[in-house]
Amino acid sequence: MSGPPGPPRPPRIDCHVHAVGTGKNGSGCWYRPRGLTRVGQPILLRAMGLPSTALRDDFEAIYEAALLRQVREAGLDAAVLLAHEQAYREDGSLIEGSGSFYVPNDHVLGLARRHREFLAAVSIHPARRDALAELERCIEGGAVMLKCLPNCQNIDWNLPRYRPFLERMAEAGLVLLAHTGSERTMPVLRPDLASPRMLTQPLEVGVTCIAAHCGTGMMALDPDYFEDFVAMTKRYPRLYGDNSALAGLSLRFRPWQMRRIREDPELAARIIHGSDVPVPASGLALAALGMVGWDDYAASLEFEGVMARDVMLKRALGFPAECETRLAGLLRPRAD
Repeated sequence: MSGPPGPPRPPRIDCHVHAVGTGKNGSGCWYRPRGLTRVGQPILLRAMGLPSTALRDDFEAIYEAALLRQVREAGLDAAVLLAHEQAYREDGSLIEGSGSFYVPNDHVLGLARRHREFLAAVSIHPARRDALAELERCIEGGAVMLKCLPNCQNIDWNLPRYRPFLERMAEAGLVLLAHTGSERTMPVLRPDLASPRMLTQPLEVGVTCIAAHCGTGMMALDPDYFEDFVAMTKRYPRLYGDNSALAGLSLRFRPWQMRRIREDPELAARIIHGSDVPVPASGLALAALGMVGWDDYAASLEFEGVMARDVMLKRALGFPAECETRLAGLLRPRAD
């Protein structure tokens, strides 16, 4: 006779998946690639298994179907889809022409309502004149997270004037996912806001924060704030980092940083799984640096889906399965 069933397995969640749209179907999204974003556009489409003609069709519907397929093929239970805010000045005025794409909150909230596999991460600049009202609307609409790129969107979370916004986030249990480290696909307005230390006030207010990329930058080209991240994890129990873009060609994580994560159980317990889709996952640079074996790289090529390949490479790097389920214990219950 079999015994009683054990406790249910926590859901496996990808915390860092970008929603993208062209707005041709009235979604409110727009896409105006420039610089590296334009150069990388064919690579991003290929990573999602999409033809170049997809951008001329109903791209939102095509991309939605592709994301669902990727989540399921990777054996994940859910993916957090990220809205993308525009940049604002501290007086609340819009900085025109500063971004390469825009994804409104209603778009990701709608995707999360349609599919159990999707969770909504909204994006609200706290300097907006309607910031608190929009935050309240998104909380009521079922958002579980707020995503930002402080150095690209001009958000200094340590400004005292943003404290009421952060206090409402903490009260609602809304997680803050903030880009940290270098950014080379979008215009950077405030390079000084790349360090995880810009999350000091949110953490002190009581917001659970995820420092995307753990403060890392491209090797030999960008400042690296990994040590800032490590030091802050020792001080703030609500600070986590994600391993998004690690299994790519961006050369963010140095081999010694991976060794440190593997050898420090307390630090390893702060890492959350994230892919950064549609950024492609590739084990080529990881194998060349000795971070995974060439056999692992060869095995990764068998995966057609970028999410499934990303999961496989993260495990080859030594990230345990707990990284994939850790976020579930941090999120507020989703509204149905």
